[in-house]
Amino acid sequence: MLHLFAGLDFHTGLLLVLALLFVLFYEAINGFHDTANAVATVIYTRAMRSQLAVVMAGVFNFFGVLLGGLSVAYAIVHLLPTDLLLNVGSAHGLAMVFSMLLAAIIWNLGTWYFGLPASSSHTLIGAIIGIGLTNALLTGSSVVDALNIPKMINIFLSLILSPIVGLIIAGALIFLLRRYWSGTKKRRRIHMTPADREKIDGKKKPPFWTRIALIVSAIGVSYSHGANDGQKGIGLIMLVLIGVAPAGFVVNMNASGYDITRTRDAVNHLAQYYQQHSATLTHIVQMAPPALPTPEEVASTPQEFHCNNAHAVMAIQRAQSLLNNLQSYDQLNVDQRGQMRRLLMCISDTADKAAKMPETNADDKRFLGKLQSDLLNSVEYAPIWIIVAVALALSLGTMVGWRRVATTIGEKIGKKGMTYAQGMSAQVTAALSIGIASYTGMPVSTTHILSSSVAGTMLVDGGGVQGRTIKNIVLAWVLTLPVSILLSGALYWVALKLV
Repeated sequence: MLHLFAGLDFHTGLLLVLALLFVLFYEAINGFHDTANAVATVIYTRAMRSQLAVVMAGVFNFFGVLLGGLSVAYAIVHLLPTDLLLNVGSAHGLAMVFSMLLAAIIWNLGTWYFGLPASSSHTLIGAIIGIGLTNALLTGSSVVDALNIPKMINIFLSLILSPIVGLIIAGALIFLLRRYWSGTKKRRRIHMTPADREKIDGKKKPPFWTRIALIVSAIGVSYSHGANDGQKGIGLIMLVLIGVAPAGFVVNMNASGYDITRTRDAVNHLAQYYQQHSATLTHIVQMAPPALPTPEEVASTPQEFHCNNAHAVMAIQRAQSLLNNLQSYDQLNVDQRGQMRRLLMCISDTADKAAKMPETNADDKRFLGKLQSDLLNSVEYAPIWIIVAVALALSLGTMVGWRRVATTIGEKIGKKGMTYAQGMSAQVTAALSIGIASYTGMPVSTTHILSSSVAGTMLVDGGGVQGRTIKNIVLAWVLTLPVSILLSGALYWVALKLV
């Protein structure tokens, strides 16, 4: 593993280690900031003791990170254009990384201190946007080119719509439970608050099956949280490594000959597909993806080249020339590895556009999707040590500092106490919503989904919500993006002046 960091001087290496520790610290903060999403309902319905609930959340956060995949991680990485990542020197890369992380950490700690369920996802994405915009302003480049706009729009839609979906679904679930699961005395127990249960039945714990449902749904929230938010930490570390140590991480240097063969075959098959469908794909092929410079052009100006619109076939031909007889990425020099990353990402982007054309049939869509997966096999990856480190940071962070935000979710959203049915409806909604988002590669706010789900159950079946708490949550929701954009941008500007 250490050979991947070869070529870094001692000072840069030390700062890189510090940057990685910053990412892990951010992920630990994310853990205790968002732990309340999983433990608030089981604690306030007395389904589990707080200490046990927090340990449970930590364990399943760990497994969520390990098994959650990488689609969300690279949704984060691809927010920044490849050129920005690869055309910065190590000093600028470190300035970018520290500015982004400091902005995210400052806002996360501030909202946690005041007990506000603010979104770590909004914070991180805002910080990345701030870096991209500031870089564009300082370099005089186009603001439109400063960010991956289509990816940013998709992420914004998921962040905005997911809490609304959570509120509606959780409200619908509690409505159905109230309507169809309250006909007998035994069934009506699910609609008790813990205080009602103790007063009427003389028992502190929920009924057995209700308790099981609350615990299982809490496990689902914990696992989904790890799968979604843990991937953001993995994406952050890959951003750090690609920006500061591109020689070892811009492509997967541990890719086997089989992996490279898969990539080469995908490029060849895509070339054949374009040739066979040239009549219908002319406008797509001609407009994108960007053509990349020749190795000679790269050698003459290694830090200045950018993508320009050209035929996709040209990009494919250049990728074929680099991949021809290639057995290991060690055979490529550093600039060729960067060029390879650009080529594969650009070719994949064209395949995605071709798949979305209305005239592309279902079989071809599946075929192109498979080719995209093989194309990105060498660039959308994460070493196992990164995944384990993030999983440990998130799970350990989960076990401390959870009480402030948990109190807000458990006690201060609804005007009345939380019933077992409300807690279960909110958790099932959150677990399913976050799990689906993780599977589809959409970074969503675990905090906002669960708090809006709780609010949905309270609106339908809990006598309403506390206006002051909702105003504070909405204020934090509205302010998180602009504050983190401005904060990271300002920090990046200062850092660049100092390097």
